[in-house]
Formats: sequence, structure tokens, C-alpha cells
Amino acid sequence: MSQSVTAYPSDPITLAIIGCGQRGKAYAEYALQGSVNFKVVAIAEPRPKTRKHFTDAHLIDQTLVFNTWQELHEASTQTLKTIGTRLADAIIIAVHDNMHLEVVLAFAEQGYHILCEKPMSTNVADCIRVEAAVKKAGIIFGIGHVLRYSPYTKAITEIIRSGSLGQLINIVHVEPAGYYHFAHSFVRGQRAREKESCFSLMIQSSHDIDILCHWLSPWTPTRVSSFGSLQHFRKASKPAAVGSATRCLECPMEHECAYSAKRIYLESVQQGITWPASTIIDGIPDIENVTAALRNGPYGQCVYESDNDVCDNQVVNLEFSNGATASFTMVAQTSLTCERQTRMHFAFGEIVGDMRTFTVTDFRTRETTKHSPKDEGGQHGGGDLGLIRSFIEAVRTNRQEPLGTDVTDVLRSHLTVFAAETSRLEGRVVDCVAFEKEAREKVQAALM
Repeated sequence: MSQSVTAYPSDPITLAIIGCGQRGKAYAEYALQGSVNFKVVAIAEPRPKTRKHFTDAHLIDQTLVFNTWQELHEASTQTLKTIGTRLADAIIIAVHDNMHLEVVLAFAEQGYHILCEKPMSTNVADCIRVEAAVKKAGIIFGIGHVLRYSPYTKAITEIIRSGSLGQLINIVHVEPAGYYHFAHSFVRGQRAREKESCFSLMIQSSHDIDILCHWLSPWTPTRVSSFGSLQHFRKASKPAAVGSATRCLECPMEHECAYSAKRIYLESVQQGITWPASTIIDGIPDIENVTAALRNGPYGQCVYESDNDVCDNQVVNLEFSNGATASFTMVAQTSLTCERQTRMHFAFGEIVGDMRTFTVTDFRTRETTKHSPKDEGGQHGGGDLGLIRSFIEAVRTNRQEPLGTDVTDVLRSHLTVFAAETSRLEGRVVDCVAFEKEAREKVQAALM
């Protein structure tokens, strides 16, 4: 089934965006470009400058601009009571990870179709609760597993499904998180501490585990093992020459440090590069507001003096129900930033790719062909655009199929990630089927 909208036979699908930060903005941008037939009609965003910029860009009526998701939900409640209609056809949830559960439950109950940024939630029980709520409401549900939806991934998937290379026996997949990207998000940022967000494998790499499960479907994971730790971003790694300095703007070694906040944020803004500086302030980044953020906030802290605790490297080994295997590595210490490297080994050939191009080698003909799928722009090699297209088509037709997955599939890939983390923490191989069964039984018992 096609995952793109080739004609606009009806009025645009209307969306409410809850959380107008980096991910909310990334999805909404395609409405402004005209790439997909939808319109943002309501938002909830606590930061005043970000809220105003978003409102102005999308020409949103002031009566549908809210500071919090609770305010938007209350307005929706009143509208449903008085005139029997919702504020929009669907909701995009792009708030902080630990808020996903409460927002999904609230709007699913009101019948909104939902596109939720990954992860579903930050613990096993809450993910199962999301599945139950979505099923009970009978709504369309999409998750921000954007890797599935890029032209690159879809081209590889087509070859796998064709069977032209025989059985897919093994996948080796590497996600280079990127040294400064990891420092930004997982050392200084909102995802630095597990108790305030989740473990890094879930936050950074859940869509990588999902794509492995997708490529090897209909077979499912049966066993998983994992190893990993926080190796570098610790006080023990702090160079002695730094002395007592705890912030980059006061550090005598700042100019030599790979993780210099001045270099990552200030110098980037001076060069006209807004990311990642745009994520640490409210509004448009400039020298003054970025300097203030570095002087007073967590993004100016020394990476060796931050109170982060999530893994900066982790490996995951998977066995599937047909005997196929996959290995995955997430590592922070690399110059590549999220440019996945993948090797697939089939009975009669192999595929080697880097998220932009891939080669296919057929052992029988000894021929190798290079494939360069069209990059439609945006993030994740066009995956963001592919996902929002698929979601809008699903909402427009009231069918889950355009998304190529459903809430139970989403839950199971999440459970595989949780099982991998359990393996890392407990030092044992985890039976994925037993893990899901036990998790569901615990949630059921809690409801009795």
C-alpha cells in the first residue's frame, strides 16, 4: 500500500500540536511546505516566544492557543459538550517523554487520532496501558519510529520482502549517536538522567530496534542479551588541567575540548547554524541569549561535572523465532551523527548501507549494484516526511494500514527494548516471549 498522498480530494486534515519544540516543529513544518495536506489549528506550548512563533507561522486563531496540554484538553471537553465536535481531527504529542502516558490517555478517551513521538512511555506498565487505551478508543495510532518511513528504508524493505536474495539470516546495525549530539541530549540535556526521562537505549535507539524487528518480520524476537555502561562522561574522565572549573565559559582548557559548550552552541550561532542552540533557549537563538543559557543553565556545564547517568555505549544481540540473528550497537564517541551503518546477510547475497545509499551483492551472479533512493529532505533521510504523510493518509481514510504497523506491534518493539535493558542490568539472557507474558500479567493483576 502506498504511504504517500498523491491527491487532495478533500479538505486538509486538522491537527493540534502538543509540544512545539524540535519534534513538534519538525512534523508541523510539512504543513507550511505544502508537502502533505494538513493544517495545524491548535497548539499547547508553555514557552511564550516559541508559542508565539508557532502561532504566527501557522496562522492559528488565538482562541486555540494554549499554554498547557491540560488547557487544550479542557477546551476540547467543553467543545465536545456544547457542539459535539473535537478541536481537530488528530493530535501530535511531542512533549517530554515522561508525560506521554497522561497525554495519550486523555486525548484517546476523547477520540482523537494520535501521533506520539517515541517512546510510547518510559516504563513497561505504562506502555501496556497506552496499548489498552488506544484499542479501547478505536483510534488511529502512530509512533515516531521514523526510520521505517524513509525512501532508503522502504527501498531496502522492498528487496527483503521480494525474497530475491533468499532468507535474511543476520543483520549488523550500528547507530553512531555522535559525540556532540550525545553530550547535548544525554549529558547536559533533558535525557541525561534516567529517572527524569528513560534509559538511553529507549530514548535514542528504540526506532533502531523497531526497524530490526520490521525487517525480520513476520518472525519475532525470542531472546535478547545486552551489555553497556557509561564509560566517558564521568568525573573520573575530567582532564586534570581543567582544575576546579565546572562550566565551559570559565574553563582554561575550553578551546581544546571536544565538548566545549562555547564551540557547540555559541560558535555555531555565529556561523548561522541554529541547531542545537535553538533547543536551549525560548525563541530565536542569538549570541546574547545563548551566552546567558550557557552561563546559567545545564548546557554550559562541563560534561565531566554533569549529573548524567545513562549509558554512552550499548550493544544488543537478538535471536528471532526463525533462528535469524541481529546485533545492534549504539555509541556516543563517533564523528558520525545518527548516520546508521547496516549490513544484512542473506542466503544468496548481502546489503550494505549507510542511510543514504546501499549496495546489493548477489552471490550467484557475483554482481554488485548501488542504490541511491531519493532523499526527500528533512530529518532521518526523509523519514519524518514519510511518517507524517502516512499518518495523515491513515486519518483521512480512517484506516490504520497506511502506517504499516499498529499499537500492538509498537508495544512489542518497545518491550524488546525493555527486555534488552533488563538483560544489561541483570546480566542474563532474557526470553522475550516470557518477558511480555509476565509484563502483561503484572498489569492485569494490578487492575484486579
